[in-house]
Amino acid sequence: MSLLIAASPHSVRATLDRAEAALERRDIAVFARVDHGGGARPAGLELADEELLVFGDPRAGTLLMQSDRSIGYELPLRLLAWDDAGATRVAYRPARELSSGYAVADRDEVLARMDQLLEAIISESTA
Repeated sequence: MSLLIAASPHSVRATLDRAEAALERRDIAVFARVDHGGGARPAGLELADEELLVFGDPRAGTLLMQSDRSIGYELPLRLLAWDDAGATRVAYRPARELSSGYAVADRDEVLARMDQLLEAIISESTA
């Protein structure tokens, strides 16, 4: 598994706020936003700002699960943003990588559309 990582000129929170807004403009559901850094602090642990955004569109994910139900383990899609010594990074796993671990070869077009979406969301959230 490889992650594609981009730099953002915005804070972790602002980067994911921008990503969330870009998804909402496309009517793509945001299922969860997990504040890893915020979760660590009450436990008395230190962790720089880090948040995970979980999102998806059943019009795409369902097609993949119809081909291979176990791909549901990988869905919905996710973006991770974190503070890397004062610089914000945002990462995602390319959807096309899912074709090697699951029987979804008949869904290459769906995976390509997912990758286009991920690239657009990264571009908009880091602009």
